[in-house]
Amino acid sequence: MPKGFADGQGWIWMKTIFIVDDSNVNLLAAKTALDGKYKSFALPSAARMFKLAEKIIPDLILLDVVMPEMDGFEAMAALKADERLKSIPVVFLTARKDEANEIRGFEMGALDFISKPFSPPVLIRRIETHIETDKLIKESQRAVRDIHDATISVIADTVESRDKVTGGHIGRTQKYLEILTHELIRTGVYADEFSNWDIGLMLSSAQLHDVGKIAISDLILNKPAKLTEKEFNNIKKHCAEGEWIIDKIISKTKDDGFLLHAKKFAAYHHERWDGTGYPRGLKGEEIPLEGRIMAVADVYDALISARPYKKPFTHEQTVEIIRNGSGTQFDPKVVEAFLSMSEDFWVESQLV
Repeated sequence: MPKGFADGQGWIWMKTIFIVDDSNVNLLAAKTALDGKYKSFALPSAARMFKLAEKIIPDLILLDVVMPEMDGFEAMAALKADERLKSIPVVFLTARKDEANEIRGFEMGALDFISKPFSPPVLIRRIETHIETDKLIKESQRAVRDIHDATISVIADTVESRDKVTGGHIGRTQKYLEILTHELIRTGVYADEFSNWDIGLMLSSAQLHDVGKIAISDLILNKPAKLTEKEFNNIKKHCAEGEWIIDKIISKTKDDGFLLHAKKFAAYHHERWDGTGYPRGLKGEEIPLEGRIMAVADVYDALISARPYKKPFTHEQTVEIIRNGSGTQFDPKVVEAFLSMSEDFWVESQLV
């Protein structure tokens, strides 16, 4: 935990700054300037920075451009590719005035360039400005995200309230999806796809996977008996209806993340690995990953939950059904992740 100081009114925690430079002279000068105002770590290479970042996430990084083994631009690219580290503000330190390098740095997401040798008061002032700006941006982003999440939650709850049969389904499947996703990421399965996703955004978007049910008759949604073939064919339309609804929203916004995930959850969560699902009959990895992981979460909840026309299956029976569906109904890799975390599914099923 970072050290702090008392200002007479309370305890103030210091911001943490990594100084990354292969010059001991520069490291000493920067650390001397920062001591007393920030908790700083002087690191002689990008490799040392990434090693320390396994334990400590800094509030800002001062990153030298020219370093052996891994230069500042290579380090910046690696930071941006890491889900844990990509949002850390980075300020480049450079002894050269090079417009091409500055443009390249800004395009990669750098906040600023500070020339070496630097003036300690100027360094402190620039750091203070960037940390305060980053704080304001993150507060604004949190506020927008809170409004966003609240809006989505209300929409999902409104849709679910029409379906008296599956109460709590959205909350439970979102929890199951979170368990599956983190296990797949932990084991490196589909790493290329997950590395490009905002996982929090993806999990939130899953609340809309059944939004298409808004277009299905209440009489069918709430029928206290098994559906006829005609009624079942009607309710199957909720996937295409959900995709259409979300497509309409996308056409009126610039969203390229949340709604695209939501669209895939809505459209593809009833596709099957062997190609016999609906609405498109996609097969294997033709089915977007969102659909393949939601398929397991959705079926687990459907089986383990009571319905007017059936008693709930036990957890053990449900696990066995999903195990047997590996390679036919479900993606085998997703089933493997489910089997290793099935007890967590059981726990969540009792909580939500």
